[in-house]
This record gives sequence, structure tokens and C-alpha cells, in this order.
Amino acid sequence: MFGVGGGILVVPALVLLLRMDHRIANGTSLGAVLPISISSLVTYWSHGNVDWWFAFWLALGALGGALLGTKWMHVLPRLVLGYMFVVILVITAVRLFIPMTSTGRDALDFVSAAALVVIGFATGVLAGLLGIGGGVVMVPAMVVFFSEPSVVAKGTSVAVIIPTSIMGTWRNWKVDNIDMKVAAIVGVSGILSAVAGGFIADVMPEDLSNVLFATLIVIVAIRMIVDLQKSSRTVTPV
Repeated sequence: MFGVGGGILVVPALVLLLRMDHRIANGTSLGAVLPISISSLVTYWSHGNVDWWFAFWLALGALGGALLGTKWMHVLPRLVLGYMFVVILVITAVRLFIPMTSTGRDALDFVSAAALVVIGFATGVLAGLLGIGGGVVMVPAMVVFFSEPSVVAKGTSVAVIIPTSIMGTWRNWKVDNIDMKVAAIVGVSGILSAVAGGFIADVMPEDLSNVLFATLIVIVAIRMIVDLQKSSRTVTPV
């Protein structure tokens, strides 16, 4: 429905409900996002809501960013990753509370293509590092800076998430940083709802759906902060 892949909810759910380590949750989420994004893309594409040129340049940068993000995941402490994710949640909520609409994108030139590669790189880093699809960056960037219609930005974001999640999942699998069984269960169970979300995005008033989702994200962020604070108090000093 929002073109963000779903990882923004999968990661905190795995951490809070299954008590999964944050690094494993990030890697597992990225694997689960793949089938969800593929089914969502088919729905957006069937409605003509994908800008393939934008998707190409964004994906070009996102693949390199995913490589870097999965590398950094093994360097940063668990609490740092957790609080970074909370920041992303808050930024996402703020973005969703702000109405953003457009009627048509700007012409694509060399400068625009280069900017899309940079944006894609940033989203790839987020995907590899935090296990989210990166749509939280791509969707508002396309709408605000390139005048892309919101529903097309969402469909294009989903198209970029697919190669990014493939790259990130492969990297996480190589270093045993993913629970493939959980990723498969979550991903397959999300296929039908992803298709439904694509249909809803095409007809539902955007302001209403964004406010509802932003409210949910704020609740999740608060719950994660509480969990992280409990974890930090239980750490035994060296």
C-alpha cells in the first residue's frame, strides 16, 4: 500500500514477538520482503503505476548500497542498529503525516539520473543495514524532487526493492545472518495482502491511509524504544 516493502513492520515484529536478535531480524526481514515485493509489483504494474526508467537508475545505486549495508551490519553494535531503526521509523511517520501529491514527473536528464543513483545508494544501505526495503527514502524523494505521482512512486519503489532484497538476502545468507524458514513463512504469507495493498493504493484516499500507517509506526517505535532501554539495562559492564 505504501511502497516500502514491509520490512519496516517485519523487523520490530520479529524482535518483539519472536525475541529474535536484531541482526538476524534485519536479514530475515530482507528475505521476507522479496516475495511480498514481487507480488506487489505485479499489482502496481498491472495498473500502469511503475516508472521503469526511474527504477533502473535507482536500482543501479541500490545494489551497491546493499553490499555496503550488509557489511556494516556486522560492525555496528546491536543497540546502535536498534536505535537507527527507531530513527527511520520516526522519519517515516513524519513523512506520512505530510501530504505529498503530484500530477506528473519532471523530464529525466543526466543530472536527474545521477541524483537517482545517489538516492538508490542510500536506500540500498538502509536495506542492507536495517532490513527494510528503502521505500521510506525513495517514495518521498521521487514525489518531492522529481514530481512523480505518489502511486507511481510507490510502484517504482517496489520495483527497486526486489533487486536490493535479492542482493541483501544473498549476502546475509553467506554469513548465516538470516533465518530462511521464518523469512519464507513471513514472505509467502504476505503475498495476498501485498496484492490487496496494491489495489487499495490505486483507489484509497492517500491522506487517510498515510495517517493510519504513520500512527501504527509511532506505536511500534515507542515499543521498540522501551525494549531497547530494557536491553541496555541488562547488559553487564566489562
